Amino acid sequence: MTAAVGLKRLAIAVVAVIAAVFVALVALSFLIPAATVRDAVAKEIHAVTGLDPVLRGDLSVSLFPSGTVTFHKVVLGDDRNGEPGLVADELTARLRYFPLLAGRIEIAGVTLVRPTIAVTFLPGGQSNWSGLIQSLARALQPDPDRTASFSEIGIVDGTVVVHKFYAGKDVTDRLDGVEFQLAWPSISRSFGASGRFVWHDEPIEASLTLGDFLAALSGERSGVKVRLAGAPIKAAFDGAMSAQPSFKIDGTLSVESPSLRDTMHWTDASRLPFGGFGRFALKGHSSIGGGVVSLSNVNVELDGNSAEGVITLSTDRRTVQGTLAADALDVTPYVSGIHLLAVNERNWDQLPIALNGFADFDLDLRISAASVKIASAQLGRTAVAANMRSGKLDVTIGESQAFGGIAKGSLGIASADGGVSVTSHVAFVDVDLESCLGQVFGIRRLEGRGNLALNIEGSGASVLAVTNTLTGTASLSAHNGAIAGINVEQLLRRLERRPLSGNGDFRTGKTPFDQLTLNLKIEQGQVSVDDMHLSGPAVRLAVGGQVSVPTRDLDLKGTATLTSSETANEFDLPFVVQGPWDDPIMLPDAQSLIRRSGAAAPLLESIKSRSAGSAVRSVIDKLLANPTGAVAPPAATAPKNPD
Repeated sequence: MTAAVGLKRLAIAVVAVIAAVFVALVALSFLIPAATVRDAVAKEIHAVTGLDPVLRGDLSVSLFPSGTVTFHKVVLGDDRNGEPGLVADELTARLRYFPLLAGRIEIAGVTLVRPTIAVTFLPGGQSNWSGLIQSLARALQPDPDRTASFSEIGIVDGTVVVHKFYAGKDVTDRLDGVEFQLAWPSISRSFGASGRFVWHDEPIEASLTLGDFLAALSGERSGVKVRLAGAPIKAAFDGAMSAQPSFKIDGTLSVESPSLRDTMHWTDASRLPFGGFGRFALKGHSSIGGGVVSLSNVNVELDGNSAEGVITLSTDRRTVQGTLAADALDVTPYVSGIHLLAVNERNWDQLPIALNGFADFDLDLRISAASVKIASAQLGRTAVAANMRSGKLDVTIGESQAFGGIAKGSLGIASADGGVSVTSHVAFVDVDLESCLGQVFGIRRLEGRGNLALNIEGSGASVLAVTNTLTGTASLSAHNGAIAGINVEQLLRRLERRPLSGNGDFRTGKTPFDQLTLNLKIEQGQVSVDDMHLSGPAVRLAVGGQVSVPTRDLDLKGTATLTSSETANEFDLPFVVQGPWDDPIMLPDAQSLIRRSGAAAPLLESIKSRSAGSAVRSVIDKLLANPTGAVAPPAATAPKNPD
């Protein structure tokens, strides 16, 4: 009975206290003057941040169920000299209860609702926040008379607008949907911020930690950690920063992206040309200062390729410089976007060529690799320098162990008159021609070793247009090889014995040679075969004529000589090669074959005589009697001309 009475009395006392507190809070909400609340909150915000809040709108005080003071239309910082650093629709200050019951107003935390934070970087390196940062630094100076105050600042549905002058232009960037919680260093020296924002329609989770906030604001050295995570990119930095005597950041930087191409497009920094630029990862020691990002001990991965070295990025001129070394390098993804032939693989591609991103940045990159793969071509140890400036890309091959020999030279491509201009100065020295021509040009009919040089240039809006303007020279010298797909010696021996035996199918076998020389001159897409000589154990060839690059047609004439003829004299046979590159037709000279035919030779003589009719009938009879074209016995020879 006594215990029950005690519990009842305790419950009544608790309810009485709660009621008293409630009545006191309600009473305080009416008794505390609005001006007093305004001044007290403004004074404490200034004491903690060093900023002077300009409270333009009305305020509302709510002391139950929680003590809050809400100001409308708030400006933080002096805005008399131009654009204010921060403007918020609302500033809500959470009040501590017990100091409030004692008649004091103390803030537990501040929330900025729909703030707009404007940062303008001036050409001299200053910004509209320079004065505000100095105020923050003064407010954070140690003060033994100042007691701990609020340390939490929240940002709800904020916007950050950054103005900067770059390359003579006013560039504006914007972060929307900013939701952050700031851990203000009221007790410790560190500063922390974590939350999220939306940039270019992509949400990004972010966090920032400064080991010594006062040192960072004063320009002294302070530890810094940054984390960014979103669908386009993940980045982390762990190091230190300082602003004395100049701004500098040192530390470890790591970046990952599922697609570098998509990330660059997302940032609007550049649109990369051609193909490739997929999964990307980078990690290394970074040093940032003076508009330059220097990366050392870098390990970079791109499209399955991995390399190590150093990279320097210049943000002022948007320049990339570096030296990288790789064990294996596959550049197939980057040339896969270059289509020389149309879909039917018969004609040159007529689609417009666009060099996206070439003028967006400069490049000076040197790469060495133990092996390099380009589509179906496989190269050995290779050193390459890529230089891009003012929209022109030059790739210089210092030396490459290619196809059993050496490859060197340069390739260039640049924007020109709504299209592109291309140049090629490439030499292959003592290479295996079957591998070289097959893997690089898709020509698999030449065997042996030799040298190949290609010096051409052209321009146009499409691949077809470029072929119409090609100008330059090409040369080939080979030895101890063979032409695959035709046996010229066998063909000549058959025609020597039976000139009218028909062409037959001689697209098999090989024509061996000791020496092969080819010199070409190219003018406006038309190739002149100035000199082509082949000498072999049993055959000599001499060819000249024209080749059309735009139409991919051949129109060649030549003479094939059987040097080991069964007769006392050499057997010479003129021929023509005509038709498309892919499937040309080789035709021997008909008159030469007729002259050598014992049965058909009188036909040419009879054309000049009056009795051509009987001679023609005699030849036809002999051909019908001997369709193989073999020479007939003497008794069957054509009758003599009666004249």
